[in-house]
Amino acid sequence: MIRINLLGQPRPKAARRAVPAAATTLVFILLGGFLFGVIVLYVFWYQDNQALLDTNQKIEALRQEKAQLEQLRQEVELFDKQKAILDQRYAIIEELQRNRTGGQELLTMIANSVVRTDTLWLTSIQRKGSVLTIEGTAASISSVANLITQLRRSGYFDKVEIKESKQDERNPTVATFTFTLTAEFVLPPTTVPSAPAARRS
Repeated sequence: MIRINLLGQPRPKAARRAVPAAATTLVFILLGGFLFGVIVLYVFWYQDNQALLDTNQKIEALRQEKAQLEQLRQEVELFDKQKAILDQRYAIIEELQRNRTGGQELLTMIANSVVRTDTLWLTSIQRKGSVLTIEGTAASISSVANLITQLRRSGYFDKVEIKESKQDERNPTVATFTFTLTAEFVLPPTTVPSAPAARRS
C-alpha cells in the first residue's frame, strides 16, 4: 500500500534510542583493560628482550675472554717448555762446571798423597760430581790405611772410606792387595787476608 503525503510537510524522524550509560562504561572498561594488557605484555617482552640481549653480550664477552685465556695458556705452556729446556741446560752446565772445578788441585793432592805412601799404585780414578772412586794396588794393608790418612790430612777430601780390599791372586809369588776407596772432593774455603792496621802517628 502506497502512502501519499498531501500536506507537503516532512515526515517526522523516528527518535533514536539512547544508549545506556552502563553499556558505555563497560565498553570503556574493556578497551582500557585490553590496552593495559597490551602495555603489560609489551613491557614484559621489552624486559625479556633486553635480558636476552644482555645475556648474548655476556656470552660473547665470555667467549672472547676464553679465547684470550686459551692463548695465554698456550703461551704459558710454551714458556714452561722453554724454562724446562733452559733448566736442563743449566743443570748440565752446572754439572760440568762442578766437575771442572778444582781439577788441578784434585790431581795435585792425589799425587801428593800417593807420593807420601810407600808401595802403593793407583790404577783408576773416577769422578762423579764431587764423589771419587779410587782403585789401586798396594803391597800391604798398612799402605792403604796410610793413603786414607794422607787424603784426610790434605784438607781436600772428606768421607774417605774403603769399600773393598782383598789380596790379588793373579800373582801368587808376590803378596799384593787390590783396594777400592771412595772420597768426596771439597775445596777448602779461601781466606781473605785482612788489611794491615793503620799506623798511628
